[in-house]
Amino acid sequence: MKLFMREHLPLILFHIFQLFIVLLVYWLDGYRNLHTGLYSVFLGIVVLSAYLVYRYSTHQSFYKKLSAPMDSLDDSIHGGGTAPLSAAFDELLRSQYDHFQQQLKIREKTRTDHLTFMNQWVHQMKTPLSVIRLMIEEGKDERSSSMLEETDRLEKGLDTVLHAARLETFERDFQVEAVRLRAIVENVIHENKRSFIVSQVYPDLQVASDLIVESDAKWLSFMIGQLVTNAIKYSAGSHQKITFSSAVLDNQAILEIRDRGVGIPLSDRKRVFQPFYTGENGRQYRESTGMGLYFVREISSRLGHRLELESEVGTGTSVKLFFASYLTRT
Repeated sequence: MKLFMREHLPLILFHIFQLFIVLLVYWLDGYRNLHTGLYSVFLGIVVLSAYLVYRYSTHQSFYKKLSAPMDSLDDSIHGGGTAPLSAAFDELLRSQYDHFQQQLKIREKTRTDHLTFMNQWVHQMKTPLSVIRLMIEEGKDERSSSMLEETDRLEKGLDTVLHAARLETFERDFQVEAVRLRAIVENVIHENKRSFIVSQVYPDLQVASDLIVESDAKWLSFMIGQLVTNAIKYSAGSHQKITFSSAVLDNQAILEIRDRGVGIPLSDRKRVFQPFYTGENGRQYRESTGMGLYFVREISSRLGHRLELESEVGTGTSVKLFFASYLTRT
C-alpha cells in the first residue's frame, strides 16, 4: 500500500490542483456559487478515489510482489496479477529468468568441465612424477637428494590443486567416520619427513593414541598437511620442534600444532584466512600462495570442526582444531 501511495501521490496532487484551477476559472468568469463549486471539487475527488481503489484492487498482488522480499528466485515469476502492466512485467521477469537459467547452465557446464580437466590433469601428472621419483631414488648423492626434495614439492603442489578443485564439490566427496587422530598425524609427519630434515626442524608427537574423532580421514589429512607445511616453512633453520599434542576439554577433542617459528604479525592475524593473502611473512617467503590457511578454514567449517589460531612474532604459532564428536579407548 505504501508503494502504491508513493507512486500515485503526484497524480492525486495534480488532480486536486486541476480541480481548483477549473474552479478558479469559473470564479474569475463571475460564477459566485461557492458551495456548488466545492461540491463539484468533492465529486471530482470521489471519482479519483474510486479510480484509485479500482487501480489498487487490480494491481494489489503486483505491488505486494514489489514490496515484499522474495523467499526464492522462482517467486519472481509468479503472482504478479492479471492487469496488463502486471502481466507484461511478469512476462519480462519470466524471459529474464529463463535467460538467467540458460546462462547458469552454461556456466555450470563450463565449471564442471574445468574441474574434470583439472582432476584428470593432476592424475596424469602424478604418474610421470612417480616414475621420476623412482629414478631419482636410485642415486645416493647430494644432487639426487635435492631433486627428491623438489619432487616432493611438486607432489604437494599437485595434491593442493586436486583438493582445491574438489573443494567445490565437497558435499559429494567426503565421508565422516571414526578416525584415530594419532594415526592421521603420524601419516602426515611421515609424508613430510624429508621437509623436516631439510628444514632442520623436528616433530614432537604428543597425540594420545586412544583418541578417536569423527571426521573425514582424507580431508583431515590434507588440513593437517597444510598446517604442517606452514609450520615447517616458517620454522626452517630454527632447530626447534613442531609439537603435535591433543587434549579433551569442555566435551571437545583438541588437536594443537605448535611451531617455534617467526610468528604472525598482529596486523596480519585477522586476514590470514582470506584467500591469496600472504601478509608480511608471505612477502619474505616467496613460495607462499596465501591459500593454505584458507583451505584449512573452509574444510574445517564444512566438516563442523572449529579452528583457532594464536601467534606471537618471534615466538611461534599455534593452531588448534576442535572436534565435537570423539571417544577414547584403549
